Amino acid sequence: MEVLWAPWRMTLLSSPKPKGCIFCDLPASANLRRSLVLAVTRRALVMLNKYPYNSGHLLVAPRRHTADLEQLTPADRAELDAVLRRSVSIVRRELRPEGVNVGMNLGTVAGAGIAEHLHWHVVPRWAGDTNFMPVIGSIKVMPQHLLATYDRLHAAFTQVRSPRSRARTRGRGARVAPVPGGPYNRSTVPSRSR
Repeated sequence: MEVLWAPWRMTLLSSPKPKGCIFCDLPASANLRRSLVLAVTRRALVMLNKYPYNSGHLLVAPRRHTADLEQLTPADRAELDAVLRRSVSIVRRELRPEGVNVGMNLGTVAGAGIAEHLHWHVVPRWAGDTNFMPVIGSIKVMPQHLLATYDRLHAAFTQVRSPRSRARTRGRGARVAPVPGGPYNRSTVPSRSR
């Protein structure tokens, strides 16, 4: 039997779970590249999954901190729909997968790793991306480093970012300042009235 060493996996298994919410906290990070945040709009954000199923695995989330689809306003849903469709289009154009899985897990029992903030997964798929390694060896081989994937997709997401955040994201690792009226988090959820 051959042994495939993957010591970086121990970081995931042994590292303490971060406090707070990645979808609320990372868009305000001083280094968006290190935080894997590709785009931030007034009501949505797109980031690479730090523990992807495949290279290019994106997470699309509302800026509003909620686990409940019913808490999203019509404006939230409209912008999320547009950002989600644009994200799939960018993945198809830039990574050329043979297919794309798009979905969400609502609740821990349904498989949500971050159940308190709903989010969609956009997972590029290629024929043969599931082979004997994960099935028999419980090991997933990633063909591209996360930061290389980030660099490949970052420029394409310029069109997704809002004009205000585009001005704040010039260059890698630029800071995105909070948009007035956002981000929606636990302490700043606006009322449903217009």
